[in-house]
Amino acid sequence: MSAQWKEAAKEAANETAPTLLPMTTAYLEAVMAVEAAAYPFPWSRGNFIDSLAAGYPARVLRGERGELLGYFIAMGGVDEMHLLNITVAPAVQGRGHARTLIDALIALCHTQHARELWLEVRASNAKARAMYLHLGFTQVGVRKGYYPAPFARREDAVVMSLKFDAAGANDALG
Repeated sequence: MSAQWKEAAKEAANETAPTLLPMTTAYLEAVMAVEAAAYPFPWSRGNFIDSLAAGYPARVLRGERGELLGYFIAMGGVDEMHLLNITVAPAVQGRGHARTLIDALIALCHTQHARELWLEVRASNAKARAMYLHLGFTQVGVRKGYYPAPFARREDAVVMSLKFDAAGANDALG
């Protein structure tokens, strides 16, 4: 085992796990910066303010130094939850943070007795679609022209759903 590898392993062991916290307006500057960096057509500040004012479940994921790693906003309904926005900062994508956020959202679904979790994802976002399929989501439809796209075009959204049984377990995973 090389000294460099040992040092990297030691640093990894000392890292604090990311912290999941309720999103408040105090996080909006950092959220807006991540949103703008992540998307060519980001949500507006007003979208976030309106969602928080409406009381929608919203969480931020912060790193060990307090940096914003990602966030989600969902909307509750009768026996269901709808994911409105989930974003991981581009600089830290591919490190499991999206999975952490989705797991937290699924746990929230269970505490609120949601029977189903819905979301839309860009048809071109193969990486996210693959993650959702791996987690047990199924494709249930397509919303034509749902997302803005470059050159005044529109992109389809794939509608996906994750169902939970009466005990709160994911039906697909048992």
